[in-house]
Amino acid sequence: MTTPSENPTRRSRTIARVAAVQALFQCEQSGDNAETVVDQFIRHRQITPAASFEDGHIPDADLKLFQDIVRKTTWNQDEIDTIIVAALPSTWQITRLDPVLRALLRAGTYEILKTDTAERIVINEYMDVAHGFFSGDEPRMVNGLLDAVSRKKTSTPE
Repeated sequence: MTTPSENPTRRSRTIARVAAVQALFQCEQSGDNAETVVDQFIRHRQITPAASFEDGHIPDADLKLFQDIVRKTTWNQDEIDTIIVAALPSTWQITRLDPVLRALLRAGTYEILKTDTAERIVINEYMDVAHGFFSGDEPRMVNGLLDAVSRKKTSTPE
């Protein structure tokens, strides 16, 4: 029996999420559009099974998931940001968040709102991603904010 951490499909999806957060961060910092950044990641970061993490490459990423998250998060960013702002404490502005945290929350919010992936899986995945980027309270913040987004989604009639 394969454990979740040994499951290559899960690992490739987690790696795609890490890469998507990095790409969304790059979109915001550089002002480049999603297509440009996705192309740069594919060409220069070698998102392929043969790549390694050395030199900034991203091996074994689920390329379709990576592209979907980056493109659709940027396309829906205004709606996503409105939802994140509603989940933040009233005294916080989204610009107060670390830019990597902002990218991570945008990607997680996109997946909760616009995909069929179970919310608990999305929240757990992005908490894991947050642990890779942060050593403080940020993973708990990710958990709380994405949980609030999930609860709001399930309480809102479609």
